[in-house]
Amino acid sequence: MKIKTTLMLLGLLAVSPVVFAATGIAFVHGTGKQTNALADYWTSEFVNSVRQGIPVPNNYTVINCDFDQYMWEEAAAGCLATQLNSFIQAKNIDDLILLTHSNGGNVVRWILSNPTWDSRYPAVINATSKVIALAPSSGGTPLADAVNQGNVFETTLGWLLGYGSNAVKQQQVGWMAHYNNTWLFGTAGRPRLGKPFEVVVGSDVDSAIWDSDSYCAGYQYQVALETTQNWLDSCSDGFLNCSSQKAAGTVWFTDKQKTRGQEPLSHQQSRRACFNLDTLIRNHI
Repeated sequence: MKIKTTLMLLGLLAVSPVVFAATGIAFVHGTGKQTNALADYWTSEFVNSVRQGIPVPNNYTVINCDFDQYMWEEAAAGCLATQLNSFIQAKNIDDLILLTHSNGGNVVRWILSNPTWDSRYPAVINATSKVIALAPSSGGTPLADAVNQGNVFETTLGWLLGYGSNAVKQQQVGWMAHYNNTWLFGTAGRPRLGKPFEVVVGSDVDSAIWDSDSYCAGYQYQVALETTQNWLDSCSDGFLNCSSQKAAGTVWFTDKQKTRGQEPLSHQQSRRACFNLDTLIRNHI
């Protein structure tokens, strides 16, 4: 009986096309106009480590768009949709993992929440299997409010926020609350996104000069982010309150729960190979 069953299965395989899912991963940067996000935003060390977690590591793309714009604009979501569609078609991807950082999570949520807005969106949504959102600014940040009110930070936060861009205006706390209540899905009381939106939360910043962990991703950034923590909650990554990062989707983990040595991830470190973050993502995908 077993022989008969085996022969039947072999016969079916001989006449039927065998379809395998093609997994791909896209690295989606945060606020800023990127032309070489691999070198200038993520680093090759991080990208090359994470992409080893998918069956064909060459099935990856690093997005370069103008995320200084409002999330719905052509230069932002339109650019992202175009680049993702090109990647999907070129590699026949039907299992797309989106790895986002900071404001990149908002641009992705815009696409997932508004499938009829643009004819390029449905193909991206259909191919997407999940989103891993590193320190997403889902609830905005008081720092964006402070910059737009002209209070502080111009020189300190220029590298992090840009200078008065529409993306910074968008990330004001009140503005994000409005978008979350009207245009975006995934926050409490709103429709679900339809795709898993797994969040990694950064909860603190270390900048002790004698601590070698403070030098991962650049000591000068740790010092700046520790300064900006004065305008944030006690639980923050130096740019975003933990509550903002947790506002949409589900929390995969908060840094110290899984990082090497229970180290916190600052906003700068949550896009770099710091404290085995790259290995955690690689093993998860």
